[in-house]
Amino acid sequence: MRVDVFTLFPAMFQSPFAESIMQRAMTQGLLDLRVHNIRDYTIDRHHVCDDMAFGGGGGMVMKPEPIFTAVESVLKISESHDTVVPIILMSPAGRRFSHKIAVELAMRPRIALICGHYEGVDERVRERLCTDAISIGDYVLTGGELPAMAIVDAVLRQLPGVLPEFAPKIESHAHGSLEYPHYTRPQVFRGWAVPDVLLSGNHAVIEKWRKTESAQRTAAALEE
Repeated sequence: MRVDVFTLFPAMFQSPFAESIMQRAMTQGLLDLRVHNIRDYTIDRHHVCDDMAFGGGGGMVMKPEPIFTAVESVLKISESHDTVVPIILMSPAGRRFSHKIAVELAMRPRIALICGHYEGVDERVRERLCTDAISIGDYVLTGGELPAMAIVDAVLRQLPGVLPEFAPKIESHAHGSLEYPHYTRPQVFRGWAVPDVLLSGNHAVIEKWRKTESAQRTAAALEE
């Protein structure tokens, strides 16, 4: 799968994708991550990518020209924007990211993510260039880089070959519920013991306990 990320801060993506599952997936050719610096597509000598907002107000707004130029150049699309590649803006006004969306995106051979910054991006980027907008939650972050990393991580886990075949099917949210509690050695830690049921060797009883715990966790989360 190829992922094109458009950002003002490409260095932010170096360390997270050089570790763990993401690094292994890239080494194995399962993920082709390409990070593009939007500043490289400006036409002025100072590489200006933001300006004051029309109508006043605090904060700067990312200009449309370098974003359009960057995406059109990399995706090789015309101004008509007839493309089969999802172009997704990281935005607090976007639809809430979920496991279902991660699975949907994992079925695409290529996706593009645009990371906003400052006060946001010129609205024409969302209206005329992007095919989708996604939010990872109801809170404010400095920019769209961390949400983009979270989306790539979640999507990557759904790609064949990245994890053992069974793993994505039993994770939290895979079936609309949270996973049951997990325990490992030592059997007793600081006086806190592993539930006896997990030591019983009775797999039917253990499975029943896990389903009950999963249901209780999910219900509790929904009440918060």
